[in-house]
Amino acid sequence: MINLSYRPRLADLQQLWRSNSGLLPFEPEGVRTSEPGTFRGRAGYLEDFLTEFRVSLPDATAIAEDVLSVPESDGSRLDYEHFSVVMSKSRRLALFTAVNIDGSASVSVPRGGDPWAFDGRIPEEAQAGDELYAHNDFDRGHLVRREDPNWGPTASVANRDTFHFTNCAPQLSIFNQRSWLSLEDYILGNTRRVGERATVFTGPVFRQNDPVYRGVAIPLAYWKVVAFVHDDGRPSASAYLIDHDVDLDAQSLLFGAFKTYQRSVLAIEGLTNLVFGSLREFDGFSNEEKATGDVVRVLITEAEDIRL
Repeated sequence: MINLSYRPRLADLQQLWRSNSGLLPFEPEGVRTSEPGTFRGRAGYLEDFLTEFRVSLPDATAIAEDVLSVPESDGSRLDYEHFSVVMSKSRRLALFTAVNIDGSASVSVPRGGDPWAFDGRIPEEAQAGDELYAHNDFDRGHLVRREDPNWGPTASVANRDTFHFTNCAPQLSIFNQRSWLSLEDYILGNTRRVGERATVFTGPVFRQNDPVYRGVAIPLAYWKVVAFVHDDGRPSASAYLIDHDVDLDAQSLLFGAFKTYQRSVLAIEGLTNLVFGSLREFDGFSNEEKATGDVVRVLITEAEDIRL
């Protein structure tokens, strides 16, 4: 059983406030940069990974002005081993990530410390680096979960690739370690157990009123969209949202309850201005919303709450 609804204790984080106010100096240690040649041969996310169920990258046309171009790829995608990232110019964080998971070929790779690095294919100033995370309670939260692309003979390469700031988002440690990881455990555990393949898109929800900390607007919500094929050959898609409230302006940073909901793919499109193509057709929640006009939302507190 997994617990996806968690209310952390109110924490006094005065150190975080003082560092934000300049009362605590922070001097991040030198961080490495992966040179463009490091990524030679990376195919990145594959649209045909689920064979006949072709799943394209989300369409970001509606927010094209905020999509960071990548000269190395003649486009916007940064390709890593078994996953890809598309960056936001204005937020210096990923707009979304896309990963292919092969549960039947999953390999356990040791974490190996925290070798976070800049991606040399784009300017360092386009990536929120260690200056955001020093001397505070923010985790360097993986968007593509570290274990997800770790399959096949190149699992160790994929593991290292996940440790780039392009795949990183500032998450309060209790958020990263308790709630979102529980859902990720469920997704990865199921692909491992039945040997299925899955495609997972993940990203933050960018809102105009997100609090700014050290020059970076901090997302307070994150989403996932999962696509896979049932054993009987039926394509399926489902979507999830976790949200919480954070006050970064107060002397004490206090955060309260946050919850995980199963939502419709249509709802995630509305929150992100991304378009997930045909996935809405294979999502029961989206079909129900189109048929009834009502919002469909289910609180996820354990695995049995997930409706596929």
